[in-house]
Amino acid sequence: MDATSAEPGSVRPGGRTARVRAAVLRAAGDALAERGFAHLDLADVARRAEVGKTTVYRRWGTVTGLVADLLRDMAEQSLPRTETGSLLGDLRANARLVQRTLADPRQGALFKAVIAAATCEARTAEALRDFYAVRVAEWAPCVQQAVDRGEVPEGTDTHEVIRAVSAPLYYRLLTSGGVLDEAAADQAAEAAAAAARAGAFLRGDRA
Repeated sequence: MDATSAEPGSVRPGGRTARVRAAVLRAAGDALAERGFAHLDLADVARRAEVGKTTVYRRWGTVTGLVADLLRDMAEQSLPRTETGSLLGDLRANARLVQRTLADPRQGALFKAVIAAATCEARTAEALRDFYAVRVAEWAPCVQQAVDRGEVPEGTDTHEVIRAVSAPLYYRLLTSGGVLDEAAADQAAEAAAAAARAGAFLRGDRA
């Protein structure tokens, strides 16, 4: 993709431009966490980032363009997977990473705002799907390694196992109001590991 066809905010040159992008995305994340998507305003983000409004409008164009770039950056900056040598250990590491993120006051509020926006704004929904696709793909190899070790059946859908780890934690964040602590993370990991070992995530042609 060249600069003329790139999505707004997606070109990543170095130097001052990279510093401006980092400042704007940080300001956008702060604003989302504090006020939600409905009140996100490019002029306010520019003020928070201490950059010119024209810079923000020219580079990102719209609020949804800015949020899409924020999600791309979050996916790129996320920590790589941990490999412990066992399926449960790997899934527990994944669950605790998700738990720490969602329990953080800023990050939890940010994700709530983006998820809410994704329910009614197509471009944000697409960016959110892309974010999770990157994160799931990062961790899915640990399930394949468990298949190779014989811990879970051949034909297990590795991506679905990873989704099953984080799903209960997002449910606590968004609906139940349950405590988001390490115990909740470990429970989610243990449930997903047990289900995987039992063959619950076999792909349709292998079930």
